[in-house]
Amino acid sequence: MSGFNIDAFMAHRFGGHAGALGIVYHGRGDGWVELALPYTDALIGDPDSGVLASGPIIALMDMATSIAVWVARDRFAPQATLDLRVDYLRPAVPGRTVIGRGECLRLTRSIAFVRGIAYDETPDDPLAHVAGTFMLMDASA
Repeated sequence: MSGFNIDAFMAHRFGGHAGALGIVYHGRGDGWVELALPYTDALIGDPDSGVLASGPIIALMDMATSIAVWVARDRFAPQATLDLRVDYLRPAVPGRTVIGRGECLRLTRSIAFVRGIAYDETPDDPLAHVAGTFMLMDASA
């Protein structure tokens, strides 16, 4: 699809794993895309504290950075996550929605370089930072 329309894409609910987690579109700006992971008891990793498990946050960040690549390329095209490093800075606050912001830093012929943050109140206080690479399956940037 040429001329990727992020607004039309984000108007639909996600299916699959993202849909099961409840991930939804949150916003976008110049060079970034945000998705939201609403807090739900089903995603709690530690019942004693109510803190979300890390898996749903990793999935959120993989998807946010992936969509940022599509936006940077201005098209939906197949790609695969090669590497996604997640550095946790603090636990998510129980009861709060986690926002994942992804951005594409650089595109080469076959690789996209990404970074992002996850936060639950303000981007100035992130709970995680990610950096990664995607393989562009159509091998044209």
